[in-house]
Amino acid sequence: MSFNADCLLLFGATGDLAQRMLLPSLCALGADKLISPDLKIVGTARQPFDDAGYRNFAREALEKYLPPERRGSMAEFLNRLHYQPLDANDTSHFVDLAAKVGTPKEGLAIFLSTAPGLFEPTIAGLSASGLTGANVRIGLEKPLGTDLESSRHINDAVASAFSEDRIFRIDHYLGKETVQNLLALRFANILFEPLWNAAHIDNVQITVAETVGLENRVGYYDGAGALRDMVQNHMLQLLALVAMEPPASYDSTAIRDEKVKVLRCLRYVTPDETVTGQYRKGAVEGQPVPGYDDELGKDSDTETFVAIKAHVDNWRWKGVPFYLRTGKRLPKRVTEIIVNFRPVPHSIFASKAASTRPNSLLIGIQPEENITLQLMAKVPGLDRDGIRLRPVPLDIAMNDAFAGPVKRIAYERLLLDLIGGDQTLFVRRDEVEAQWDWIDDIRAVWAEHGVKPKAYAAGNWGPSAAIALAERDGVTWHE
Repeated sequence: MSFNADCLLLFGATGDLAQRMLLPSLCALGADKLISPDLKIVGTARQPFDDAGYRNFAREALEKYLPPERRGSMAEFLNRLHYQPLDANDTSHFVDLAAKVGTPKEGLAIFLSTAPGLFEPTIAGLSASGLTGANVRIGLEKPLGTDLESSRHINDAVASAFSEDRIFRIDHYLGKETVQNLLALRFANILFEPLWNAAHIDNVQITVAETVGLENRVGYYDGAGALRDMVQNHMLQLLALVAMEPPASYDSTAIRDEKVKVLRCLRYVTPDETVTGQYRKGAVEGQPVPGYDDELGKDSDTETFVAIKAHVDNWRWKGVPFYLRTGKRLPKRVTEIIVNFRPVPHSIFASKAASTRPNSLLIGIQPEENITLQLMAKVPGLDRDGIRLRPVPLDIAMNDAFAGPVKRIAYERLLLDLIGGDQTLFVRRDEVEAQWDWIDDIRAVWAEHGVKPKAYAAGNWGPSAAIALAERDGVTWHE
């Protein structure tokens, strides 16, 4: 829908996501005059705030999570905030919510960040109160279900009130600059695309590592685990962007068409192509930390680590393994993609000192956004005993290359696109269902073969079996 919303309705407006990401993002966008000064923001949640109470709540969140230089006139931003308490299970509450929203001149954008069990009553309440009209679009924050069946159930409920062109499924990784830069790297440079295939690439590694444990996500995480929390959404989206064919143009339909083709080409995994783990007590960054069961307060078979050897069975990628690895309480916080190229077919350098190593491309997503291409180069010297070679990195640190633009929160881009109606960086229903289909099969394999998480000490890179998963193919994880 091609309208700029002049009212934004935030469900879950007092939650952790709103405090850390949504309110700071909206304040920063306002400070940079990227959203209209007339944009009205209405928050809703169970807490019994009035407008003034919510503005005080928002002020505390901004002072905690948004740097002072990005706040602009915070009073100006706070004045555009409004609040309406709501119990999503009580349809009558939506009448008061609709009155608070009023009648936007252009349109309404809804950001829905609630527990999965509240999706259906929320959609029903919005429909009953007239908040699902043609000039209303909705953004859906994960989790969208726990498997394919529940995901379809939620999507059916949303589709009963909103057409697909008005549904914006959020994966915040797609709002990160370096993730978006994948498309520029591949399709704006003739250097890479001719080599971006099985003939020249040996393997691809995608790592999403966290140093934290459960934090404040105990209730959700123990029912989800690493596979559903990270692999189903973020990691499969990264894989799709790496593996997709060139789209015809940079628009939402063309890009998402190519991503879903990749997801549908994912080969179902075998039992020896996955490793699961659960952290025990250990030390992270020099500090002792408890084990998962200790944090949880009970025994659990939930995996906090998973490694997968995946294959995309199509012409471009046949035979190229994609190694995926994610976990909690790992040695460092990092999200990165490593593309390892094949070795040169014949080396003209005979001596051991001149042995060549395959080129690699590292795309760092967090905590630092950077691109590093590793090349072979001659070591300076007279070489009386023969030429010497050494790998040399060509670094493009995004903060240095683009020193002017401010580093933005990923949600800034996503909120701006939700308000403006651009679906390019949002996930389509067929993508979500293709992702869940693959994930459900992995879980079925685990259940059939009685796979249980292997213990690993906090501060290590998961169970030793994860190292073997790659090393038996002659591949070493990038660390």
